[in-house]
Amino acid sequence: MDLKEEDILGAEIGRHWYYRSKAAALRRMVDGLNARRILDIGAGSGFFSRHLLAEAGAQSALCVDIGYPSDRDDSEGGKPVLYRRDTGPTDCDLVLMMDVLEHVDDDRGLVRHYAARVPSGAHFLATVPAFRFLWSGHDVFLEHKRRYRLGEIETTMRDAGLQVVHGAYYFGFVFPLAAAVRLATRGATEPRSSLKKHGALTNGILATVCAAELPLLTVNRLAGLSAFVLARKP
Repeated sequence: MDLKEEDILGAEIGRHWYYRSKAAALRRMVDGLNARRILDIGAGSGFFSRHLLAEAGAQSALCVDIGYPSDRDDSEGGKPVLYRRDTGPTDCDLVLMMDVLEHVDDDRGLVRHYAARVPSGAHFLATVPAFRFLWSGHDVFLEHKRRYRLGEIETTMRDAGLQVVHGAYYFGFVFPLAAAVRLATRGATEPRSSLKKHGALTNGILATVCAAELPLLTVNRLAGLSAFVLARKP
């Protein structure tokens, strides 16, 4: 996940409508996998893997991020959370890549690198920002390399040797508003985050709108701010 966004939201990240909604969509995408051991790549604080430890049946998380100053051990609800700068072979059965692939030059290579470290049958859940025409100063601020159409990120996963199980867009209900704002300011690419802290009313309304979209997550291949792909190592 984007460490710069964590810095903006701080302790309020779990209450912010965007991260609450993305965590709920993640939980729905992996529902039924019975994943027990999570490998969270580019994990930052480990927000998403900690969410699965608290709200789903996962039993441990291995969070990997080159930004960690050192290795350390922690826990979530009595379940181990290990923070490491890298990892060798592991028995993790769910790999999270939440808003990671858009940051690297070789996205296929990064997926292939970690696919070699998990057993056959392990699942990968990747999220990326959607649609190049939405490029803005927000992407520059976060040091993105690209944005993706759903078919493009699915091709990336396949080229890395994985089988795509399911792909969909999310944040479709707020997409028209966000697209209108981005298009109105097109050409303004000075580095600046569009992520903001909101008052309780605005935050609640946006969270409710996104929650209403969750039942459509399995069928939305039309539009959204994020693309989600669930894949499996053969």
